[in-house]
Amino acid sequence: MSLSPLQKCTAAIRVLAYGTAADTVDEYLRLGETTTWLCVENFVEGIINLFGDEYLRRPTPADLQRLLDIGEHHGFPGMIGSIDCMHWEWKNCPTAWKGQYSCGSGTLNDINVLDRSHVFDDIINGQAPQVTYFVNGREYHMAYYLTDGIYPKWTTFIQYIPIPQGPKAVLFAQRQEAVRKDVERAFGVLQARFAIIKNPALF
Repeated sequence: MSLSPLQKCTAAIRVLAYGTAADTVDEYLRLGETTTWLCVENFVEGIINLFGDEYLRRPTPADLQRLLDIGEHHGFPGMIGSIDCMHWEWKNCPTAWKGQYSCGSGTLNDINVLDRSHVFDDIINGQAPQVTYFVNGREYHMAYYLTDGIYPKWTTFIQYIPIPQGPKAVLFAQRQEAVRKDVERAFGVLQARFAIIKNPALF
């Protein structure tokens, strides 16, 4: 009760921004480890309560149509986004082990189900919304995501071509790389501003 809201918010933001352990703010803010942990918990719960209904939800039909329009504008009809996931446990995994550990089920679900937002359930289960679009005169009925090479070979994922052969493949690789730069840069900015995304804080 004797601590000010400014102290508590500062402690939570420092832990999130620098990815440090909860006891590192002890001298600077005069908060113990347990209190800092409670501050971070309350801060995150507050963010979820404030913004959860708007951002942590499944897309509405209007959202889906907006994403499809953006994808078509970039030359990828039927695309509803570009995804890029990372898991802390394997951030520095040896490249020889790349993609080796996926729970043996061919899914992205290598984290506890309870720790995952339901927003990503469809992606993890290899599902995408049903839409209708045409490419080269052929009709398709499932939306897709642009990904890099670490994802399973599902129809919902359109992966890059590592060594494109021929003008069509080269053009596709260039276009996909240009579109995927958006998510790569956005994620890079988040990692630069919030170190906890790169390395989880130790509580």
